[in-house]
Amino acid sequence: MTGTRKVQAVLFACAMNAVRSPMAEAIARHYFGQTLYIQSAGIRKGTVDGFALSVMEEIGIDAKGHKPHTLEELADWEGLNFDLIITLSPEAHHAALELTRTASIDVEYWPTPDPSVVEGSREIRLDAYRAVRDRLLSRILERLGG
Repeated sequence: MTGTRKVQAVLFACAMNAVRSPMAEAIARHYFGQTLYIQSAGIRKGTVDGFALSVMEEIGIDAKGHKPHTLEELADWEGLNFDLIITLSPEAHHAALELTRTASIDVEYWPTPDPSVVEGSREIRLDAYRAVRDRLLSRILERLGG
């Protein structure tokens, strides 16, 4: 659901916090980090993906400092003090809905393919990551820029 209140804190969530959600977090921080609190998390903790870092560097965004963590860790460390959780995978969406049952947090589902499952040459794989990056960039600017 899309909320009408002004977003001040946003969480991007996916399955592993290794590709999609770190890319989304880095993009959002790049454009809105001065005005919004932005985090990302996964259902499970992955490791930062080198292809994701490469395609972010192509557009001048450094995501190398990202440290993957889980939704559970984030909830334990600081609570889920977000106005908006944007989920990028079905698994993350179900988990976010469960976590926010009794909270006043908007949850939006942005179905986003996992580029790490694409096989082929390095260039084919990078193109899959670029497509996800560009799609996230467009949606984030549209959603948070308004």
